[in-house]
Amino acid sequence: MTPTDLGAYMAHLGAAARAAATAMAAASTAAKDAALRTLAARLRDRGADLLAANTLDLDAARAAGLAGPLLDRLALTPKIIDTVALGCEQIAAMPDPVGEISGVKRRPSGISVGQMRVPLGVFGMVYESRPNVTIEAASLAIKSGNACILRGGSEALQSNLALWREVQAALVAAGLPAAAVQLVETTDRAAVGRLITMPQYVDVIIPRGGKGLIERIAAEARVPVIKHLDGNCHVYVDAEVDLDLAVAVTDNAKTQKYSPCNAAESLLVHARQAAAFLPRIGAVFAAKGVEMRCCARSKPLVGGLPAARVVDATEADWAEEYLAPVISIKVVDSLDEALAHINRYGSHHTDAILTTHHPNAMRFLREVDSASVMVNASTRFADGFEYGLGAEIGISTDKFHARGPVGLEGLTSLKWVVLGQGEVRA
Repeated sequence: MTPTDLGAYMAHLGAAARAAATAMAAASTAAKDAALRTLAARLRDRGADLLAANTLDLDAARAAGLAGPLLDRLALTPKIIDTVALGCEQIAAMPDPVGEISGVKRRPSGISVGQMRVPLGVFGMVYESRPNVTIEAASLAIKSGNACILRGGSEALQSNLALWREVQAALVAAGLPAAAVQLVETTDRAAVGRLITMPQYVDVIIPRGGKGLIERIAAEARVPVIKHLDGNCHVYVDAEVDLDLAVAVTDNAKTQKYSPCNAAESLLVHARQAAAFLPRIGAVFAAKGVEMRCCARSKPLVGGLPAARVVDATEADWAEEYLAPVISIKVVDSLDEALAHINRYGSHHTDAILTTHHPNAMRFLREVDSASVMVNASTRFADGFEYGLGAEIGISTDKFHARGPVGLEGLTSLKWVVLGQGEVRA
């Protein structure tokens, strides 16, 4: 069916996904893994065709005046293609979570009660720019026994279509339904509105993109949404700390890459370490062109450095996600003040404490209300691959049903199972 009648087209996708989800839930691990390995091989074999399709998107995006960073996200390269192919192979090698039964306990009545892990069913994914997300979403859907409906950005349509055709070919080769992974083939923005309001077909929506996109979907969806709006991630340098470690970790958390949601955006420093630590990290930031938006106490400690870009922080800076070479800096007088600041201004994504004081580290882990909380490690580790999930469908700052990087288990649910031998309730 072609997307000329949008309502009928989206209903067709939904019905096909629902039927495919039933088949995928019953699919064997061997069939799912075969599809993933075939997909990896096809991606490598068809690299030239995929790059040609991506070139069409890049040429159109340049003609439309798309900004440089967005062009970078849109681009496929041989390395990116090999990386997503490797991701498919890694997911194929991972244990299959579907059908796993855990926590079985014998009850006094004689029955045994446990929980079985099962697929969610159908998820819709709405994303922007990065065409590699098409493969990441598809591969996780296949292994977790779900069906998915993908809606990428209009700027990546030709790339996504080319990648999706390889996914469908791999599914068919493994004896699985092609409709297990479907791509919305229209650039009509109204398709998103349809997708997020079809609870009869779609069990959950996963948006991946800018804050505006995610806010719109969260406000308008009639199905559950797994989301995070922004990543205002904090690094807190405690009163007792290894200064060399603190400089290295803070530098990595901010400057290893500026655009990801797990890059540090706010730096809190205990007053006891401010005079020793801030000039050192300030020199690192100045050398890398990072603008420092400082409180009154931190500004003099970094403001005299050569080439330093230092401005006064405003109230808005404490809650800002910059995704750029900019960081807010504040001196605090206690761990309590740091905790209160993070829980007030943070986005509940990822926050780290740098400390040699174990009790403070444990307090930070317990009391910071974020999806990932770290001790003496860079916030840039908040990632599905780094956590051993193989890949991630996105990051969730919600508390139900998934939190943090969402991998295979995040695309499943639990149902109760009861095993008996003819027991009846008295």
